[in-house]
Amino acid sequence: MAAIDPDDLPKKKISHEMGQDLALLSVSELVERIGLLKEEIARLEAEKARKRASQSAADAFFKK
Repeated sequence: MAAIDPDDLPKKKISHEMGQDLALLSVSELVERIGLLKEEIARLEAEKARKRASQSAADAFFKK
C-alpha cells in the first residue's frame, strides 16, 4: 500500500471565531488570521458602500 503524502490531503479551511483563545496559535497563524480578517473587513466595507449608494439613489428618486 502506498504511503499518503500530506501535501495530497485536502487543506482545512482556516477560520477565525470571535473571542477564540489565541494562546495556542503560532505567530504565522496569527499573521494569516489577521490577513483573513482584513480581507473580510474590506468585503464588509465594500458592501456597506454599495448599500449606502443604493439608499442614496432611492432617497434622491423619492425626494426623501
